[in-house]
Amino acid sequence: LVEDDARYPDTPPTPRATAQNLAYVIYTSGSTGQPKGVAIAHRNVAALAHWSQQVYRSEDIQGVLASTSVCFDLSVWEIFVTLANGGFLVMARNALELPQLPAREQVRLINTVPSAIAALQRAGDIPASVKIINLAGEPLKQALVEALYAETAVEQVYDLYGPSEDTTYSTFSRRQAGGQANIGRPLFNTASYLLDAQLQAVPQGVAAELYPP
Repeated sequence: LVEDDARYPDTPPTPRATAQNLAYVIYTSGSTGQPKGVAIAHRNVAALAHWSQQVYRSEDIQGVLASTSVCFDLSVWEIFVTLANGGFLVMARNALELPQLPAREQVRLINTVPSAIAALQRAGDIPASVKIINLAGEPLKQALVEALYAETAVEQVYDLYGPSEDTTYSTFSRRQAGGQANIGRPLFNTASYLLDAQLQAVPQGVAAELYPP
């Protein structure tokens, strides 16, 4: 209850944050070395939100399952991308809680790892309202992609990859039924490089390491 609304302005306050200002600090898991804090600026999160506007329609994010801990960078997509683009969240403690949620039929998009979505798919617990699934964090087998398209109402399956240092995702691919695994393309306005042990670029078809700029 606002007792005296005359004290509050009629227009939003002028933003004071700049693109270079710190948005958040998140620690890496340490799976590839010593855990370290990663400082992410506002411009990085804004770039992620901008990319999402080119890939997802406004109706696609009306009902995003928010099931990731804020200690994990996937929550940045779930929270900031959804709200910045006018969507709404359906809260859950984890993705496997989806079948017990009173609002489960309002969920249209799920972000999670392949092992979690596979468990939901095997149990037949993916609601018909779910049309888009974003999968990251683990290798995505084509057999799971085929099962999602064949046995659920899902219309789009995205394979996303990226370390915390790159603000959640670096590359993305829309996986197709009858297709094959691939790393996809860099997010818009970004680039990725395939380099050998001497950090030299390699031609197509040669095994190499992926290096975001």
